[in-house]
Amino acid sequence: MTSNSPLAPAWLEVPADLNALHEPLWAAGVARNGDGELTIDGLAVSELQRQYGTPLFVLSESDFRARARAFSDAFNDAFADICGGVDVYYAGKSFLCTSVVRWVEEEGLRLDTASGGELAVAARAGIPGADVALHGNNKSDGEIHRALDMQLGRIVVDSLDELERVATIAANRGDTARVMLRLTPGVHAHTHEFIATAHEDQKFGLSMAGDTTDQAGLSAAEEAVAAATRHESIELLGLHCHIGSQIFEPDGFALAAEKLLDFLAAMQSKYSIVLPELDLGGGYGIAYTPVDTPRPAAEIAQAMAAVVRSKCAALGITAPRISIEPGRAIVGSTTFTLYEVGTIKTVRVDAPAAEGSGDVTYPRRYVSVDGGMSDNPRPVLYDADYSAILASRSSDAAPQLSRVVGKHCESGDIVVRDVYLPEDVAAGDLLAVPGTGAYCWALSSNYNYLARPGVVAVSDGSARLIVRGETEEDLLNRDMGV
Repeated sequence: MTSNSPLAPAWLEVPADLNALHEPLWAAGVARNGDGELTIDGLAVSELQRQYGTPLFVLSESDFRARARAFSDAFNDAFADICGGVDVYYAGKSFLCTSVVRWVEEEGLRLDTASGGELAVAARAGIPGADVALHGNNKSDGEIHRALDMQLGRIVVDSLDELERVATIAANRGDTARVMLRLTPGVHAHTHEFIATAHEDQKFGLSMAGDTTDQAGLSAAEEAVAAATRHESIELLGLHCHIGSQIFEPDGFALAAEKLLDFLAAMQSKYSIVLPELDLGGGYGIAYTPVDTPRPAAEIAQAMAAVVRSKCAALGITAPRISIEPGRAIVGSTTFTLYEVGTIKTVRVDAPAAEGSGDVTYPRRYVSVDGGMSDNPRPVLYDADYSAILASRSSDAAPQLSRVVGKHCESGDIVVRDVYLPEDVAAGDLLAVPGTGAYCWALSSNYNYLARPGVVAVSDGSARLIVRGETEEDLLNRDMGV
């Protein structure tokens, strides 16, 4: 085994076998064939490139369905004796198209949306409105009207101002809006600050903190409960929270559940109302690199059920119906992105040598691919780490520390910051980056006028486009200049 480069981060180890697949990173059905080429359900990546080009998102439909069922089965089993089971809402913001909505419905899940556009996808797919939720910290009047038109099962209200607008719009229509209140429990999740969403100093939710919003001394959360009970056009279903994303440790989820149950019991006592539902959000982490250790759905479910069971018993209240919102944990690992290698160059970088010996220069190889930050902006947004493998063939060459970069005019256009790839990687080879199912296509852009890649779903040895890749004509059709 080649020794670790001084330029490599401490967590990155030199792989014993560059051709091996670390299973938690990949969808079930991903393997290498006898020629060493990466396959998914028996389909070789070279054939996928021939049919659909690169970059390309390659998604395993069977793996998506299996992960959806795993969450539904695990949480229903864990909460059966507490509240009769759990409602699992797939967080559509992670990746959404009409095929995915249909898979979600067919596997018995519901759908969480965050915009009018996502509601439009849901409507086109034909999922019943009663199985759809609408989130968002700044819903437009049009989105509220669409939610009421579709008779959504829940509108998750994010502020006092929004509660009043929802109530007014519903009243003027002669409708009743089914509402949950998103609360901010003040839990600091162990994740990147841009995807931690339950601490006080951020845009989401109604604060449960002691600082008050009115002269009666009520917190924003309690004021919202009181206001909702006064509106005949509001059916207050319960409470909601979401502490962040890509979280591995259960402590934050447990603390948030305890805080919301305390609040629910206090509201029940003070206002003589029973809030029948409690949504504990999502944010469960997945493996992006070999050192990531995601928890199985059953382990998460059992840990959360134990907290809810004991807390409700201590408070002497009937447990509310629990719901959760996994997105990344269902779709993230179902997908890899396939790229073709182009330019390769090696640079020399200074790094400390042995103590007292001064700096020494070490090689770092830059491997450029035909996509980049336009199809995966997460590394530049969140310092997200990924892995990569040589996909078009196996190799016995020595491992070399590499940085996989895109083709955009940005020095921050990095796909994989640090990874060991074979020394003989060359132009024309294919690389595969696993774990790109969540927030890659959804956050993609046309930076430098690159067309967004397509998404191919593979099932039972066959592939089909579920999202067509854009063409230059698609881009030019929106240019209204003369």
